[in-house]
Amino acid sequence: MLLTPDKTGLEHAASSLTRGELVAFPTDTFFALGADALNPIAVEDVYLAKGRNPGTPVPLLISEIEMAMRLVSEFPSVLKDLAEQFWPGALTIVVPAADTVPEIVTAGTGTVGLRIPDHNIAVELIRAADTPLTGTSCNLTGRPPIKESSTVEQVFGNQIAVCVDAPCGDNSDPSTVVAYDDGNITVLRLGAISADSLRKIVGNIVVG
Repeated sequence: MLLTPDKTGLEHAASSLTRGELVAFPTDTFFALGADALNPIAVEDVYLAKGRNPGTPVPLLISEIEMAMRLVSEFPSVLKDLAEQFWPGALTIVVPAADTVPEIVTAGTGTVGLRIPDHNIAVELIRAADTPLTGTSCNLTGRPPIKESSTVEQVFGNQIAVCVDAPCGDNSDPSTVVAYDDGNITVLRLGAISADSLRKIVGNIVVG
């Protein structure tokens, strides 16, 4: 079911998430397949819907840095510098996960990838649900990411409770993913934010 991105529609979508259902919603890059990230059964349903290997970590979308503090055991200052510069935006930051993050999200890595999307509707939905949401792209594994709500409905049908019907942002690249290890910032995936842009904030980085 398509929902309008107004207050009523977002409250409906948030209620679905609270019940453990899946919700598709637009971000600054592509549609995300959202579930309550602190509900392991709901996260498992994300894997099943996508046909994704459950041994793969799931990135999370949050609404503000304060929410990140509830999800991490450590947030190195150099990564906070990047967050303050590029959030909201297409930068996923991988940090040590707190015990509150289900193991199915971390896939046993002990880390979690976090991002604040640069998309008002996505942020409003996360706030309405009052929980981090899974931020994996709304597509079948191995297929291209989706930017249109009509395509989301065709692909996923009744596997999702609702789809928020609004445009995605203009980014055609996925988020850039960075981590901090042994004193180094490592780029795990180059995407919408370039290595040069990162270097302007933190100096030397390692491109994996």
